Amino acid sequence: MSGTSEGPAPAADLDRGAVTESDSIYRSVFRAAALAMAVVDREGLVVSANDGFGALLGSTPEALAGKVAADLVDLASDARTWHAYLEVLRGREARVRCTRRLKHPDGRSVWVQVTVAPLPPGEDGVLLSVTDISAQRELEARIRHLQMHDPVTRLPNRTLFFERLTAALEAGSYEESGTGRIGLCYLDLDGFKAINDTLGHRVGDRLLAAVAERLTRCADEAGYARTSAPLVARLGGDEFALLVEDSTGTEQLADLAESVLKAVQAPFDLAGQRLSVSASIGVVERHAAGTTPTALMQAADTTLYWAKADGKARWTLFDPERNAHRMTRQALASHLRPAIERGEFVLEYQPLVGMEDGRLNGVEALVRWNHPQFGVLTPNRFIGLAEEDGSIVPLGLWVLRTACRQARRWQLDHPDDPPLFVSVNVAVRQVWDSDLVADVAQTLAETGLAPGLLQLELTESAVMGSAGRPLQALQALSEMGVRIAIDDFGTGYSNLAYLSRLPVSALKLDGSFVRGFQYEGRSDEAAPPNPADEVVVEAMIQLAHRLGLTVTAECVETSAQATRLRRIGCDTGQGWLYSRPVSPERIAELMGARTYAVGNP
Repeated sequence: MSGTSEGPAPAADLDRGAVTESDSIYRSVFRAAALAMAVVDREGLVVSANDGFGALLGSTPEALAGKVAADLVDLASDARTWHAYLEVLRGREARVRCTRRLKHPDGRSVWVQVTVAPLPPGEDGVLLSVTDISAQRELEARIRHLQMHDPVTRLPNRTLFFERLTAALEAGSYEESGTGRIGLCYLDLDGFKAINDTLGHRVGDRLLAAVAERLTRCADEAGYARTSAPLVARLGGDEFALLVEDSTGTEQLADLAESVLKAVQAPFDLAGQRLSVSASIGVVERHAAGTTPTALMQAADTTLYWAKADGKARWTLFDPERNAHRMTRQALASHLRPAIERGEFVLEYQPLVGMEDGRLNGVEALVRWNHPQFGVLTPNRFIGLAEEDGSIVPLGLWVLRTACRQARRWQLDHPDDPPLFVSVNVAVRQVWDSDLVADVAQTLAETGLAPGLLQLELTESAVMGSAGRPLQALQALSEMGVRIAIDDFGTGYSNLAYLSRLPVSALKLDGSFVRGFQYEGRSDEAAPPNPADEVVVEAMIQLAHRLGLTVTAECVETSAQATRLRRIGCDTGQGWLYSRPVSPERIAELMGARTYAVGNP
């Protein structure tokens, strides 16, 4: 049989044909793909690149062959990415992905996402693909700008401000260069709410935008000839902040605050509306080391409050001592009620001495707080706080019961001596927020103290003009037999005629009148007294006596004062001439004396 017959092709030839066809398709796709790609060998050199890769880098695929791929797309700029890239080249990692900003030969910047992954099985090397994400990044930047800026004033908003502040307080930002200090002017507009309410939010927004322009101008002027200008931000509402990084001291911040005050106080012309406003500014300047964004803002907020409280239209510098006092006040306020329950309060008693015979007639109960942290605190440190938060009611009830129980104990222990009356201070809030009459009646019944041995002291401003419940309570207590005294008399209304309509039995002259009775000059030279002081006090005592009231002089410190007060008819004296406030035991020692021994026990 002549000729040859065609049989099936060998398997090896078929495999080579398939591979060749596959390779051809792969290369065609590689060259035509819009995605920028390059094949990189295990040494990191470009084997081949497609047109997209060449266009992205402003070159041709042929010119890129043999180049170091990592240099073309900046893979060595950070250690982590570089290490991961080397691991992919060695076949130990599946892929690496990163974002880079490349410089195009025409001068523009291009943001790209770079991916390096192994080639398909049978191919040696890796595939480097680069995606242009510049449009996406631009969109993200626009969105971030909107998120980080206030739409009304176009200033950085609260979020961006705190981002900058946090970065400024990171150790690396100030340790290597700069002053290592930071400053902040925190301000709000005085009376802005009234403008919003009367003229509307549209005018209010225009005013805010105009204020923002002036603040930016102040910041630019402050940043002239410096490395950077202060950051101006709107934190919300009518609150603004100027952040000074690398500040040179409080003088720089004070100058900035002054310029801001002047800039804001100049009138604004807004679409036919002429408006005038002012600003209050809290100024904080300190070392960046050791502070936090929260601590800095708390200090600024506190200082802004001081500026408002001091009269507005001013700037106030943060004062650590003033802040410590405020923090102490807050700490005391938060511990008042628990301290009553824990029994941290005690009573001391100051003698009330008859000026005619020098006898000990009564005592005033004075509360002390044995604070575990701050030591023994006198009433002026905590009574105001107790009145504000209402804890004066349980504290006042404790003082009343303790003082009455002690007065009864003295009476029982000294049956041959005239009983002492005890005087207890009462706050107006005790009258409004509790049933004072019922509390007094129950206390007297429980202790067995006679009503005539209890005197309740209220301040002049609290008693004068009393009506309704307070007046009813005073009348009920008086009918019960309890004495009512007006404390610090002469500092308020001083309306003696009105006293005739109140159930009052005693007046306590404020210490400012008694201090005027001291002789002037050297202690060894008896200077003549001030006639005016004596005339006023004598008139008050005579009028009080005509109304059936007794008079007690507070703050008697010298025998000269006592002599003059006795001469013009004052009934009782109280002060350091006789005794400081002392313990119940010391009062018991004094009760046996016929005549009170003058001195400071």
